Amino acid sequence: MFQALVEFQRTIYLALADQIKMLSAGGDWLAFFAFLPMGVLFGAAHALTPGHSKAVLATYLAGSDAKVSRGLLVSLTLSFTHVTIAVLIAVLSLPLVSIVLGSVGRAPLLEDVSRGLLGLIGVWMIWRALRQGHHHSHEGEAVGVMAGLIPCPLTLFVMTFAISKGVPAAGILFAITMMGGVALTLSSVAVLSILFRERLMHLFATRPRVFQAISRTIEGAAGLLLAGVAIWQIAF
Repeated sequence: MFQALVEFQRTIYLALADQIKMLSAGGDWLAFFAFLPMGVLFGAAHALTPGHSKAVLATYLAGSDAKVSRGLLVSLTLSFTHVTIAVLIAVLSLPLVSIVLGSVGRAPLLEDVSRGLLGLIGVWMIWRALRQGHHHSHEGEAVGVMAGLIPCPLTLFVMTFAISKGVPAAGILFAITMMGGVALTLSSVAVLSILFRERLMHLFATRPRVFQAISRTIEGAAGLLLAGVAIWQIAF
């Protein structure tokens, strides 16, 4: 399935490259606008491949008390940050990417910052799990921003190519549609994670003490996982 996703993305990317080349040669923008919806499929397929903080999103939401509406907000925040960071890198600092951040397609400095901040969120979740009583989650959007600091590599490629052909607006427009596809996939992950947690908790709804113990255990385990992954990725 992974190979099929890669081939699907490659097909769309090659078609996009042709569209951008035609625009660069004075082509019709109407044809490009007709092609734009493919960006949603492109983004959705891309977000299904490894990465994009799906595991972080699922782990956090499984361990929090967020409802579906907040889970969707977190996934949308993550999607927006993930794509927007890539666009900003390409537009504002493309000549410095290889010097300051690494090769095009990666941003090691931002990746380490993102992982470090997510590690802190993990520690915070562990501390809350050890506390007594009920609490509410307010850091969901922050998790979305932190996880999204790792820029989308395909957005960087698209933006780099569009800028090199003198039509950066085309890259930005396609990035916006890609964002919709990424958000679609991540929102699905968020909803499934929350429904799974709520279904599990429903089974113990008649036993409040067991419910609280399970809730704290899940949050603590999620915190340990986030912190552990952050430490491992930064160290290795």
